[in-house]
Order: sequence, then structure tokens, then C-alpha cells
Amino acid sequence: MADPQGFMKHERAEPPKRPLDERLGDWREVYADVDPAERNREVRAQATRCMDCGIPFCHSGTAGCPLGNLIPEWNDLVRRGDWMAASDRLHATNNFPEFTGKLCPAPCEAGCVLSISPLSGGPVAIKRVEQTIADQSWEMGIVTPQSAGVSSGQRVAVVGSGPAGLAAAQQLTRAGHEVTVFERDDRLGGLLRYGIPEFKMEKKALDRRLAQLYKEGTKFVTGCEVGVDLTVEQLRTDYDAVVLAVGALRGRDDTVTPGRELAGVHLAMEHLVPANRYVEGDGPPEIDAAGKHVVIIGGGDTGADCYGTATRQGALSVTQLDQYPKPPSTRDDDRSPWPTWPYILRTYPAHEEAGERRFAVAVKRFAGDENGRVRAIELQRVRVSKDPATGRREVVPTSDEVEELPADLVLLAIGFEGVEHMRLLDELGLSLSPRGTLSCGADWQTESPGVFVCGDAHRGASLVVWAIAEGRSVANAVDAFLTGASDLPAPVHPTALPLAVV
Repeated sequence: MADPQGFMKHERAEPPKRPLDERLGDWREVYADVDPAERNREVRAQATRCMDCGIPFCHSGTAGCPLGNLIPEWNDLVRRGDWMAASDRLHATNNFPEFTGKLCPAPCEAGCVLSISPLSGGPVAIKRVEQTIADQSWEMGIVTPQSAGVSSGQRVAVVGSGPAGLAAAQQLTRAGHEVTVFERDDRLGGLLRYGIPEFKMEKKALDRRLAQLYKEGTKFVTGCEVGVDLTVEQLRTDYDAVVLAVGALRGRDDTVTPGRELAGVHLAMEHLVPANRYVEGDGPPEIDAAGKHVVIIGGGDTGADCYGTATRQGALSVTQLDQYPKPPSTRDDDRSPWPTWPYILRTYPAHEEAGERRFAVAVKRFAGDENGRVRAIELQRVRVSKDPATGRREVVPTSDEVEELPADLVLLAIGFEGVEHMRLLDELGLSLSPRGTLSCGADWQTESPGVFVCGDAHRGASLVVWAIAEGRSVANAVDAFLTGASDLPAPVHPTALPLAVV
């Protein structure tokens, strides 16, 4: 039984960060190394804040964690210092808890009962507890390969090695199937490798899990674009089922603002991928923020990743622009009542390091120099409204005043439009939905028999926790397709959506 008064005895405490000047001088994670004994003592106190709330919305599939993580259970086990049992309960629902512990924005914390009122001191630090359980599991040697006892004789191809593909592959391998993961890049991990900066998650965490998958029997092929290097005919001949976990990497572009064609204006991933390759040892990136005035358009996670990358590269200045007004610091119950995801100002560690954020502004024009390179942007104050007749979003200037801001490098972090157009889909006879995603039935199977889809390719650009949940769920569907039934967990349905106010 949890301590129902724990949240009154202990204040919420975030993990300590390294000093600003230190973390801006390298690419390591922003959080400080803490002696494991001291770390565990602090986190046990944080876990004690988890109260006996009766209905734990934190692990609800719609209001909290789509994985169905058994949060109150492992919080109480951590409170009692039973790290082995806590690891068992955490890994029962999550293949890669260190990924979610580092990268997930924690809808579980938004659904925590202590999020109802700020008078509670804030939600339980669930992410911190989860991350510490994962760290302690590795330190204690609890995480070991789990090989299947019996082979099914069935072969499965997983296309894409991001979190959804890796989760599906691990579950299917453990169920006894022969699984091969195909990755078109030279290294495994998808966006975990080349999209997530090192300062958010050091790649040794990814490599450690990949080593576990290798030892369990999952096979990997890198530098292979399925549909080109491996034909669909070969794919169909060699494998009994196919899982498409190809992501949704088609970046949204700005096709209307004058000056978009200028050199120095790039999509965000054109900056992030080479920067991550540089950290991997592949040499200097072609797009470098060093010595430049950097402007990032877009206020989300990808924009924050570009922000922290640019400061570490030595940018002269970094400015992040958002068309929307500055969100409130606390939940507005009329707009996003508990336990929905709150509309509040989210400050990432990168925002504490340098630069500034500007709200309710939009670019009127990219201004270039005589050599065709961007030199500045022209800004206007704007208001975003919705057309009541069409429901379409409109960005309306609120003033004729135009401000010029120096800009040597402009990064467009305005979202993703869906799955990239690829020969593989054409040859499988699959077309994209109006949202740019791949549709499936209730069994996660696409219109092409024996071909399944999961992760961002199905959902659109989303959270790492949803990717893992869909990977686990599609594994259940593939296992049932191959054997007639499955005991593998299926935490989400293909139509599942987060709880929201409409």
C-alpha cells in the first residue's frame, strides 16, 4: 500500500542538471551524474509521493500512458527499495523504459491525480522514477537477453529500426519467430539515432538495447532500402509477414513565404541529422550554426532540438519563433481540464542555456544578400484564428509594423506531413491517407495481405511511448496471424487516441 500522505511529506524534485557552461561545451546529456546511492535515496522519496488515489489515471491508455505502465505498482516497490521487483513490473509493459524515461513528455504525469491542483506541489516525478528503475536495472545486471524456448519456424521482416520497429521485433523474437530488421541508414535506431540529439539521450543507451536484441536472436540489416536493394518480390518470398515501421519523416515545408528558396533556409532534419552524424564520428556537418545568427521557426520538440544543437555548435544567437501566443504557466481548466494534456508553456533544458523565444509572430519574408543567401527575416505580430466556415487555421497580422531580425541560418521545424513517398509502398499497392499515413484494420494489417503497420507510419509523428505501444500491439497481431492466437500484450487499438477536449 502506498503512503497516502507521501505528497505532503516530500516536495516534487527534478533531477539535477549540469552547469550551463559545462553542458554547452560538449554533447553529453544535460543531467548531472549522481552517485547511485544518493540518486536512489532521492528517487525513493519521489516515489513515496505516489498516493493511494484509487483510480490511477496515470496508466490509463487515453488520459495517461498508452503502454499501460503499472506506475503505482512500481512506485510503491521503489518506495520500499525493491528494485528487482520494480524492474520486473516496469519491463512487463515497456521494452525500452530508458527511452521513455529520457524522451517522453510524460502524459502519465499530466494524468496524475496530483495534477488536479497546483496546491499538491505537482505530479509525481514519474519520468524520474522510471529512468532510475531502468538505470538501476542495468547496474544490477537485471536486464538480460530473453531468448525464445521454441522456434515457430515463421519469418518476419520489420522495415525500420525506430522505437516502434524495435519493440515489434523484440516481442516477435521472444515469441519464437525469426525476425530480421531492415534499416536503410548505415546505423540502427531511426530517429532515436539521427533525430534525437545526444544531449537528450546518449546513444550508448540505444546501443545497449540493440546489443540485447542481437543476443536474443533478432537479425539486423543496415544500408538496405526495402523496395530498392531488396525487392518486394524477394520480401514476399522470404518472409511470412512484414511490419512497416518506416516512420513519418516527410517534413512540412514553407511553400508560400517569399525568399524560401534562399541558401541557408533548411528543414529542421537537414540540420539535426548531420549534427548527430558528427557526434557519431562522421565528420563536420554541412549545415553548421557556428558563428551564425540562427532563427528556428516552430515551437515544438523538434524546434527545441535544433535550439540546443545550434547553441552547442557555437551560434552567435538563437531565436525560436512561435505563431501562437505564449501559453500560460499553469493549466487552464476551461481549455484543457485534468486529466487531458495541459496547454501550458513547456520549457526544455535547451531554453535555459541561451537565446530567446518569441511568441505570436510570423515571418513575412526571408531577405537575402547579393549572393542569394539569407541574411535576415522580416517579422510581424500575428493572431492565429480558425475560419468558422471551413475550420481552416488562419494566420492574420495584427499590425503593419515589420521588424527585421538578422538570420544567417533559418530552420523550419513546423512539423511532419507523413510517410515519405517510397517505391516499397507503390509495389505493395499501398497509398497514403489524406493525413499522409498508412491505414490498417483492427488487426493492424494493411490492404496488402500479411503486411502490417505501426508507429508514426500509422499514427503520424507522435510520441516515443505511442511508438513502443504500437510496436508491442502489432507484434500481438502478427503473432496471431502466424499462429492463430497470441499471448503477447496489445496495449493499444489502432484507433486509440489520447483524451482531448474537442
